[in-house]
Amino acid sequence: MSKEKKKQNKPTAVGGQALIEGIMMNGPKGAAIAVRRLKDKEIVTEFQDFKHIRDKIKILGWPFIRGIVNYIETMIIGYKSLMRSADLSGQLEDDEDPENMSKLDRWISDHMGPKMLAAITGAASILATLIGVGLFVYFPTWFVDFIDAKCFGDTLSAYHALFEGILRAILIVLYMFAVSRTKDIHRVFMYHGAEHKTICCYEKGMELTVENVRSCRRFHPRCGTSFLFVIVMISIIVSSIISICFPVLTDSANRILWICVKLLVVLPVVTGISYEFIRYAGRHDNIVTKIFSAPGLWMQRITTSEPDDEMIEVGIASLKAVLDDGTDNEENTRA
Repeated sequence: MSKEKKKQNKPTAVGGQALIEGIMMNGPKGAAIAVRRLKDKEIVTEFQDFKHIRDKIKILGWPFIRGIVNYIETMIIGYKSLMRSADLSGQLEDDEDPENMSKLDRWISDHMGPKMLAAITGAASILATLIGVGLFVYFPTWFVDFIDAKCFGDTLSAYHALFEGILRAILIVLYMFAVSRTKDIHRVFMYHGAEHKTICCYEKGMELTVENVRSCRRFHPRCGTSFLFVIVMISIIVSSIISICFPVLTDSANRILWICVKLLVVLPVVTGISYEFIRYAGRHDNIVTKIFSAPGLWMQRITTSEPDDEMIEVGIASLKAVLDDGTDNEENTRA
């Protein structure tokens, strides 16, 4: 078989994201969201011809740089798709029904215009980001310093990055487990499972039917959950190397500087490395990929749930909207 024919038979790489009563798929033709309307249970599909910035600026498509760019683009399109899914599903219409609104929601609807609501939404997003940085970046640093000072007499500086990373991983697991117990998030995690199963079915070369998709695994090595844990693991290694090379950063008096270094230097570097690893892990199965992928795959037992057939139908509709089997694209690495 010629190389050209092998390439044509190779499944196109696709990625996706679970939404509110729906799924977004990102493929070579662009991005598509499929959402099941709450009112009539019909599937609504919308396609968007999404152009990557790396296609315009070639340097942004280089290895290690493309990971940071892809992460930012994924966050932007993911947020827009999430908001759009709430609109298409009819959830916003239900929330606007006076009978379903709380007194606070009714007061906001009556007294605030679209611009004010947009400003409040923006402020809430900024606040959520600050809380996330405080909980997952500052708190582990402060807590390890506190325990070191109280129990070990400031003798654990050399191992600070290790303990900090372990604590951060524990916090992520606890947070994910807590949110998974809520009804709405559990449904999103069911759609997450449908997304993984649908992509797995396609990558196996099986026909996209409900029966075939249902038979596939809901765990995927290119999942954003795996990406998150790869970031945590690699950040421990990179942070440890930096702290050894620049021991002044391990001084508890310089913790604010250390946090700034992690956010402005370590995080971009780790994101770029983690992205390349996730791409590699999606195409190879060896002892290294198994070790680094194991925590994320285990975590997917929390962030994904077995979907019902209606959710699988949504996943199939979304994936079919972005497929172009004549084009090979390996950039959509997050499942």
